Amino acid sequence: MSCVNKILVVLDPNATEQKALNRALHLAHRSAASVTIMLSIYDFSYEMTTMLAATERDAMRNSLLNDRKVWIADLLDDYNTRGLSIDIQVVWHNRPFEAIIECALAGAHDIIIKATHPREGLASLLFTPTDWHLLRKAPCLVLLVKQHQWPQHGKILAAIHTTAEHSQHHSLNNRITANALAFAECLQAELHLVNAYPGAPITIAAEIPEFDNSNYRETIAANHHQALREHASLFAIDEQCLHVEEGLPEQVIPALAEQLDAELVVLGTIGRTGFSAALLGNTAEHVIEHLNCDLLAVKPEGFQSPIKV
Repeated sequence: MSCVNKILVVLDPNATEQKALNRALHLAHRSAASVTIMLSIYDFSYEMTTMLAATERDAMRNSLLNDRKVWIADLLDDYNTRGLSIDIQVVWHNRPFEAIIECALAGAHDIIIKATHPREGLASLLFTPTDWHLLRKAPCLVLLVKQHQWPQHGKILAAIHTTAEHSQHHSLNNRITANALAFAECLQAELHLVNAYPGAPITIAAEIPEFDNSNYRETIAANHHQALREHASLFAIDEQCLHVEEGLPEQVIPALAEQLDAELVVLGTIGRTGFSAALLGNTAEHVIEHLNCDLLAVKPEGFQSPIKV
């Protein structure tokens, strides 16, 4: 079964191992998908060569672009590309995430695959790396690749919010599960669903002495279990593959993924922008740094990227 048709994979010019390319070609063989291999490069010094004419600067840039295309072609010699349709694009752009999204839009790709890079310290909160921009603004699925292998008959974990009241959340739940199921069938993996729910506020017992915390937690858990079973029944997912856990999603999801030794976590991202999103991030952004496996981010139905071709 095909889970994707057109793959856009982003290379890392500084990496010795191209994790994203490994994943993209594996997925292409499983799905019979076409692959566009993309590299975005930019060197400000080429723009500062004011002593040269514009045509000479263009020639220098084109020479560098062609050199990178040759490097990619040589790189592919070490991979099994038999039977695959592969295109190579090297672009000159000073904002890599915009170049990636523009390429995805122009080629009508249904997934972007990119390797992740761990960021530590305060910088990861104040600055928005390319990964975060793609999670918010990419028009299609985004697969962020870590080191975890994709074994045959592995496990995929999809995170949903079953008790949301808005129709948009129910629609996103369905999109998350449908995409996760397609990947599970394509990769011959077992699909698990997880729903995290918050516990009772700590202060409520002090404010309401007669409050029964134990009964409250049991009631909330039962409601989430029932909602998850109803959702899973729409996709014929076995109850033994359903998980309802108390806690924050950024704690529950990575912990369960590690417990299951999942190869892929699938979740939705609503694509917030602005300073608050840069500082706080979405659930996907909080989760990704704690995962030891790949992350597939799914956009809501009707999402339109703020980046235009």
